[in-house]
Amino acid sequence: MQPRPSTFSIVARDPETEAVGVAVQSKFVSVGSVVPFASADAGAIATQSFANVAYGPDGLDLLRDGKPAEEVVESLTGDDPEAPQRQVGVVGRDGSVAAFTGDECFEFAGDRQGETYTVQGNILENEATLDAMAETYEETEGGLPEKLLAALHAGNEAGGDKRGEQSAALYVVKPEGGYDGKNDRWIDVRVDDHEAPIEELERVFKLYDVTLLEREESDDLRELSGETARAVAGTLADLDHFDGEPSETFGEAERDALEEFRGMNNFENHDLAVIEDALARGWADADGEGEARLVDAIWHGLSRLDRK
Repeated sequence: MQPRPSTFSIVARDPETEAVGVAVQSKFVSVGSVVPFASADAGAIATQSFANVAYGPDGLDLLRDGKPAEEVVESLTGDDPEAPQRQVGVVGRDGSVAAFTGDECFEFAGDRQGETYTVQGNILENEATLDAMAETYEETEGGLPEKLLAALHAGNEAGGDKRGEQSAALYVVKPEGGYDGKNDRWIDVRVDDHEAPIEELERVFKLYDVTLLEREESDDLRELSGETARAVAGTLADLDHFDGEPSETFGEAERDALEEFRGMNNFENHDLAVIEDALARGWADADGEGEARLVDAIWHGLSRLDRK
């Protein structure tokens, strides 16, 4: 028998942006290669437990044909003799939501639905994992990716996978959301093997967000000054981008160093002035050291601006 990608996941839709996606964690290598499926013209699906990966493309085809999520689940499981071992969550682009947990899934197994999401899991430490995911998703402010990640963190902290942690993934699609608008793959990040996969997934997502996703323009940009300017310049010096003496003034030489850092890290989605503004606003909230602190600060600073 194939190993089970026993896991907990959330499938959700953001009606405002037309984005749909899946976030998932498991004690199973590369869970992102098995569980999440999504298409902007159809919806999103998580297939897990003794996963039938055909549920992904087949379910998306049914959603694309206009079937609501409940009918999709019934069709997928009704034609599957091993359905009692399966678990699946479906959210349609039309707003429909449904899930199925087979009665042969290993305990604790179950699912929960809300207006725009479904959470499901098996081989869980407890039922509270699902409750925490649902409650946190509903209570978290921000965009769909932030809400999905918050739900993963909450589920893990409430109990999570009984066997532990190994991999995690975040897959979100929206119309023309992909690179240069040429496909719908808006967010596609995975951690295939890590001792703290959700934390690592969040770190990689922030880097992905700063590098590839665009934000609305701002007419209120701050310049670096004071101790924050000194700290940023000192960090740029540590990274060999700046060879001056860090001070509370962020001038032409410091901006040249920041521009070098921006170019080296492919942050061309954001003008230099926007990067400086983000550092000024986000430095105090950022974690880590060196380049990691710079990236985290930029992400925090950009978070006040809506994504395009």
